[in-house]
Amino acid sequence: MALGGPLSAFSLSHDAAKLRALGWLLKADIVCAVSAPVDIAPARGKLGVLLVGLGAVSTTFIAGVLAIRKGFAKPIGSLTQMGTVRLGKRTEGRSPRIGDVVALSSLDDLEFGGWDIFTDDCYAAARTAGVIEPSLLDKVRPELEKIRPWPAVFDQRYVKRLDGPNVKRGANKKDLADQVVADIRQFKADRALDRLVMIWCGSTEVFMVESPAHATVASFERALESNDPAIPSSMVYAYAAIREGIPYANAAPNLTADIPALVELAARTKTPLAGKDLKTGQTLIKTIVAPGLKARLLGVEGWYSTNILGNRDGEVLDDPESFKTKEESKKSVLDYILQPHLYPDLYAQLCHVVRINYYPPRGDNKEGWDNIDIVGWLGYPMQLKINFLCRDSILAAPIVLDLALFLDLAKRAGMHGIQEWLSFYFKSPMHAPELYPEHDLFIQLMKLKNTLRYMKGEELITHLGREYYD
Repeated sequence: MALGGPLSAFSLSHDAAKLRALGWLLKADIVCAVSAPVDIAPARGKLGVLLVGLGAVSTTFIAGVLAIRKGFAKPIGSLTQMGTVRLGKRTEGRSPRIGDVVALSSLDDLEFGGWDIFTDDCYAAARTAGVIEPSLLDKVRPELEKIRPWPAVFDQRYVKRLDGPNVKRGANKKDLADQVVADIRQFKADRALDRLVMIWCGSTEVFMVESPAHATVASFERALESNDPAIPSSMVYAYAAIREGIPYANAAPNLTADIPALVELAARTKTPLAGKDLKTGQTLIKTIVAPGLKARLLGVEGWYSTNILGNRDGEVLDDPESFKTKEESKKSVLDYILQPHLYPDLYAQLCHVVRINYYPPRGDNKEGWDNIDIVGWLGYPMQLKINFLCRDSILAAPIVLDLALFLDLAKRAGMHGIQEWLSFYFKSPMHAPELYPEHDLFIQLMKLKNTLRYMKGEELITHLGREYYD
């Protein structure tokens, strides 16, 4: 089934017969209730989580899962661990935990592996990142020290501010992809794993646009063999994962799996895809505030955003070409939420500015500062100022966990291709070419939870509410 969820719109002619057989009634973007639950394979055995980049985000995720397993901390911020989903009418009072509605892998069954250009084990890398207090890290130190990175596929042309010694060498990019596949297969065999997922947690690459090399699987594989510069490191990993049928998510704003060739390959190998660019600090706030302003039809003349951060991500984004990749991801959010073509009097003249400032003393404790110039009744001006002192990796780690578990669920449910129901987690959600992406956080959450209801054959919730009064 090549659908990302019941409220996701896709090109449906290919699977129309399947959909009719499932009893779906499609009218525009409205999908009515499904008669039977989806056949989901059980979450038996161990799930391997492959991470590209064992820096601040990955080590915070791994150390956090290990600490939660041992009862040292709570999984705050994780929908899969703490979230609920309402089933049936409000009067029924059914709001079970998500993990009680759909079968998710247990945290005890997760195994971790990954690649990095530095040789530090996960404990040393976590100490360098400086996100988690040493007193907590020391409680899971033995497990962290066992996780050592494999040599990475890396080319400094795509991430100009970084370099490291732990790098693969090969005849061409196809050879490098084959080496990644060999790492994956060895990891699976060594750990006796039943299933795998891969998440790119590496740095932001330079800005790229689609090229002829990205058009088809055949053209992409020729480009790998010819070392085409249109194939950055992230695409090598994505290709390796999708070729193996391993669910893949892109946590950075790079052009990676969102190209026709890899979407085509995912259809062949029945692989779920999600991305891109985790919605953590400032953009999370934008997707909360902007829908509220639009709902009240308040105009917005300007939105000025500044980020101050000092971690490795900040160092990478200090390069103008990498910053452009991030800027495109961050700036598109408001256009899609506010829809200036529908509300020209309110948003057509919006001035949206995004700045990222690398300031080493700040470390991983990022500051997102927003000034919003609002217009109200009779054109009277107002202002909203937001200063979000956040911890970037602390916000990202539970998203990595949720993506790993939900992508594994999608694979077991036979849902391949773009998983639009996971847009909730991303700044630049992947979407079908003929659609605009949905950025409204609250609509995204409704899509996600309705997908879970659909999987279990439960009634989809529209929030119409007339049934209580008719």
